Amino acid sequence: MRRKIPSLQALACFEAAARHQSYTRAAQELALTQGAVSRQLTALEDFVGVALFKRTRHGVSLTARGRDYAAQVALRLQALEQDTLDVMSTQGRGSVLHLAAVPTFATRWLIPRLPGLKRVQPELTVHIETRTRPFMFADTPFDCALFAGTPEQVGQWAGTQATKLLDEVVLPVCHPSLLQGLDKLLPEALMRLPLLQQSTRPDAWRQWFEAQGVVAPQALSGARFELFSMTVAAAVHGMGLALVPRLLIDSELARGDLVVACDRPLDNQRAYYLVRPAGQDHLAATQIFLDWLVQTVHQVPPQV
Repeated sequence: MRRKIPSLQALACFEAAARHQSYTRAAQELALTQGAVSRQLTALEDFVGVALFKRTRHGVSLTARGRDYAAQVALRLQALEQDTLDVMSTQGRGSVLHLAAVPTFATRWLIPRLPGLKRVQPELTVHIETRTRPFMFADTPFDCALFAGTPEQVGQWAGTQATKLLDEVVLPVCHPSLLQGLDKLLPEALMRLPLLQQSTRPDAWRQWFEAQGVVAPQALSGARFELFSMTVAAAVHGMGLALVPRLLIDSELARGDLVVACDRPLDNQRAYYLVRPAGQDHLAATQIFLDWLVQTVHQVPPQV
């Protein structure tokens, strides 16, 4: 039986025109004429029996049904493209894992260790994209995710199961030059130094000073950065104190680019987890990856 599926060319034209809200820009992107795009979209509207676009003074815009359809078509085309790239990347051999990960952990902890995974699992290819917040696995191509959060946050991620990998030890660090003239590395002494703020954790410094019993009116002030990698770079260049997970700055500490300004970690109960969809059989690649992660974590000496 013939499936009720429009042509791929028509869907590609529709997705591009919906994204640009313009037949002309869609034609430019797809290396087609505007007339060819218009004919494809007319054929698509005839096929589905619904108006997908409406004319405006400035060109075209999606109808309500067109917006809903465009969102679904974009996801399907993205998935189809990803499936095609997977086949091409492995040349039909091996298996592929799609991983979502918090960016700095992926860059500084996971990727340097992936050659070890390749040595023991040469047929496994891991594709990584960044995500900083929970998402619905059913709406994405991801098989699993590396996520940082508290047990409560992980428990609120609906429809998933999580395996704890590493506790997060967060310490104040800075370039050695910032500590010159300070006679003791106590929380009170750090109040005189500029603070670097992490926009994803706006209360971190306030929590740290409160835990030390120090009143710090300036705890929310200072330059703000979105990613830990940015905060670390700012600290290395002497811009101020950074409150960051120690496992993300091993190299900087070893080289002396950063030093621990006060060896009192922030007790935030956060950890790194591998999160998977619950209630279904997991891909063999996911289990292989999890087993390797657990083994790798156990080889790392505890942070002190």
